Amino acid sequence: MPDVLDPLAELVKRRHDPVVVQTVRSTAAATIAYVVALELSKEPAPLTAPLTALLVVQVTLYATLTRSLRRVEAVVVGVLIAVAFSVLVGLTWWSLCLIILAAQTAGYVTRVGDWVQEVAISAMLVLGVAQVTTYAWDRVLETLIGAGVGMGFNFFLAPPVWVETAGKSIEDLARRMRQLLLHIGEELGSQIAVDRAAARLYEARRLDHDISQVDAALRQAEDSVRLNPRVKEGLLYRVVLRTGLDTLEICTVILRVMSRTLTDLARARTDEPLFPPDVADALKDLFIHLAAAVESFAVLVTTQVSANAEEAESRLSSELVKAHAGRDRGADLLLRRVQEHPRQWQLHGALLAEIDRILDELDMEQRSKRLMEELDRSTREKRERFLFLQKLRRRFRRGRKDGSGAG
Repeated sequence: MPDVLDPLAELVKRRHDPVVVQTVRSTAAATIAYVVALELSKEPAPLTAPLTALLVVQVTLYATLTRSLRRVEAVVVGVLIAVAFSVLVGLTWWSLCLIILAAQTAGYVTRVGDWVQEVAISAMLVLGVAQVTTYAWDRVLETLIGAGVGMGFNFFLAPPVWVETAGKSIEDLARRMRQLLLHIGEELGSQIAVDRAAARLYEARRLDHDISQVDAALRQAEDSVRLNPRVKEGLLYRVVLRTGLDTLEICTVILRVMSRTLTDLARARTDEPLFPPDVADALKDLFIHLAAAVESFAVLVTTQVSANAEEAESRLSSELVKAHAGRDRGADLLLRRVQEHPRQWQLHGALLAEIDRILDELDMEQRSKRLMEELDRSTREKRERFLFLQKLRRRFRRGRKDGSGAG
């Protein structure tokens, strides 16, 4: 009995996992689509309907809607091509070659996206049956049923909003960056082997892979708030998280360059510490505050409650002030050491420049400026997208005023 309950308990724990949600929702939608198609279609086993529902039901409402429209478009285009070929030439090896070529070309022309092959599949299936017209429109009907059930399923049972999941991914990324910064700070006063410094560089490079995973989670979150009736400020959520991830991505690049600088310094100083004790202590304190600032920044961009956001902003501001003070103290000590012993002075300057870049990226004013620019850009794109509808609306209003004035 416990062996049976363990998988169920694991499933309950993962009920908010996108994979689990997608599996349950697509299964339910496909079953409903098949039952509806049995009643409306003439086919004894209308499997096109559940297949369509299975393909179009996505984790987000926006993805479901876009995939539904493209799937229906692809099937209709394929059916029309097959009907035309059946009237003109019928099914032969060379007509099959032509219909595949024509179907795929039509798919690219009509911009059905990932459904280009579906155009050719629909055309071939329809052309290969005896009653072309009957089967063709049954296939269209089943596709419409599947797409309709898929869209209706997500409209009446709105899918989850994945903003919180994306926020956790961003915070996890920031914690890994924080750990790397702390490890680097702890080793500045030690004699570091080159392979150990190279391991830190490899750890920094792995953050690029983490960025791609967080970006995928964020794209899913952005789709989940589009057209979702449960979200009132979808644009703000998308912009806040996206600009926050962009900042952390830039910081990971700088952190990778910084790790390379320290690796080069370790290679040049194999028989002595990277920095003298006083410089190492100052830089270690700087890296502690820099690590805390990165984590506070992630908490700030992922916090939706005003009180928590204000607390995170205050913490970030405090850590940045301490980090700037630590940077100035470390720079003064480095300058005196370089004047006494100018070995690898260029690496010292590079390290300070990389620290400055991270501080600039985390700066509160820079953050606000970037956020406002992105909001303005998104609003402008939305306005341009609906410019044609706005012109029609103005013409309609002008026409009504002219008509009422003439009356």
